[in-house]
Amino acid sequence: MGTIGISHVAIGVSDMDRSLAFYRDLLGLNVTLDTTERIESRSGKGNRRRAVYLREAEGPHEFFIVLDQQLDREPFGSPARLFQLGTHHFSFWIDDLEDKVVAAERAGFEVVVIPTRSTPAAYGEPDDAARVLTTILKDPDGNLVQLDQRLPAAA
Repeated sequence: MGTIGISHVAIGVSDMDRSLAFYRDLLGLNVTLDTTERIESRSGKGNRRRAVYLREAEGPHEFFIVLDQQLDREPFGSPARLFQLGTHHFSFWIDDLEDKVVAAERAGFEVVVIPTRSTPAAYGEPDDAARVLTTILKDPDGNLVQLDQRLPAAA
């Protein structure tokens, strides 16, 4: 059996409450677990983290994200820049992109890429399929988050 989908994306955050304002309140993801975990390393030296698990839908094969705030050390590193090597952004399907952009701007989140129409071929669909409206925002720590919305073919 091969790969059947993405399990989750883990996102390091510096302030859980600020990040929840973005992922839970703005994007509408549901918190399904908010816990303190201890992650052990091979050296036996572990670190505690607050881990908040968020989902759009329930189910054993549904995608989720984990917001990860370190509790035993200060945050370190810097967010990826668009188009650099490695994972530089991830995306969510949504149904109200323009409203989300307005709400994001009101909440002080940066809009990096204004809403733009993409071609269906980029999403593996035939040319006569619905168009996709896409935008990229920055979360409170500067991580790049893309939002995609399918539009009716006549739009």
